[in-house]
Amino acid sequence: METEVGKGKKGRITYGFDDIAIVPSRRTRDPEEVDISWKFGKYSFELPFLASAMDGVVSPKTAANIGKLGGLGVLNLEGLQTRYENTDKIFDKIASFSNEVATNGLQEIYKEPIKDELIAKRIKEIKDSGVVVAASLTPQRVEQHYKTAIDAGLDILVIQGTVVSAEHVSQVRKPLDLNNFISSLNVPVIAGGCCSYSTALHLMRTGALGVLVGVGPGHACTTRRVLGIGVPQATAIADVAAARAMYLEETGRYVHVIADGGMRTGGDIAKAIACGADTVMIGSPIARASEAPGKGYHWGMATFHPELPRGTRVKTDKQAPLKEILLGPAKENDGTLNLFGALKTSLATCGYENIKAFQKTEVVIAPALQTEGKSLQQAQKVGMG
Repeated sequence: METEVGKGKKGRITYGFDDIAIVPSRRTRDPEEVDISWKFGKYSFELPFLASAMDGVVSPKTAANIGKLGGLGVLNLEGLQTRYENTDKIFDKIASFSNEVATNGLQEIYKEPIKDELIAKRIKEIKDSGVVVAASLTPQRVEQHYKTAIDAGLDILVIQGTVVSAEHVSQVRKPLDLNNFISSLNVPVIAGGCCSYSTALHLMRTGALGVLVGVGPGHACTTRRVLGIGVPQATAIADVAAARAMYLEETGRYVHVIADGGMRTGGDIAKAIACGADTVMIGSPIARASEAPGKGYHWGMATFHPELPRGTRVKTDKQAPLKEILLGPAKENDGTLNLFGALKTSLATCGYENIKAFQKTEVVIAPALQTEGKSLQQAQKVGMG
């Protein structure tokens, strides 16, 4: 549905997670009988979850812990882990910055060059822990570094940027040909972000097995203000899920839709899947884990851009161990702990046995969902307040 922005421009009305609600069906079931596992190529995961390729979220050690708990940690191969041999002092320095100097301080720290020997070392560290190894590179640097990562044992390659398209036009330098590049690899590829039907469909046609959905929804991202671009996540996911259906009809090939960013609670994750996502990529909830490398802080992949930073360092504090954040038991009532226990309960409450079935659930536009009947919680700043 389009509405008039002005006489010369029309636009669609779009929705974020807070604008929608999941409608329970006529059937319920026991949470113990719900299957939320996720299969990606030849790999199987107990949880439909990737940890974002952000330095304050994923280190080799946390990637190993996440893998053992049933998820997939994605290491940023252009981050601190591949620029510095000893990162502990670097994380301490970042945590010590005042808000006023944090962005400039990060820019200075990330001037240190990426080292191929550290890429290989970090991949091997994760591999030696016995979990699936996933790592991220930007389109600008993937051709330079991917062989080192694959030779070291990389299982899944994520080609990730603020916006990734299948048709980058440039008269300055030769652009990456995603179609030829992805088809030449012997590892599965996830590509993104994107936030529209047409962009997602073209990314799927490159041969990517997964597509990241999200432009600017992350808690540490400022892209929507700096560049003015993005689509609220509920609409973006539903649009990309429609592209998946079209591509499946065209080719018989299924591409995974991965909701990337904007999720803080178990309810947000449930809504992402109800809109059509197969799995989710989350950062800030994991940055709050006691095991997270960021020492209570979280920042995005574009925060330290040398000319146009599109992110900020945010304080997350240490909330709970990683296992409690993912699997509980929850000691808070605000939905930020036991994220995937909440997802199971959401599926069970609506009567669905697995992720694929839950994607068919009914949703409604419900802007009053967050505030209806919650005046006491809001006044007292507890629960949903």
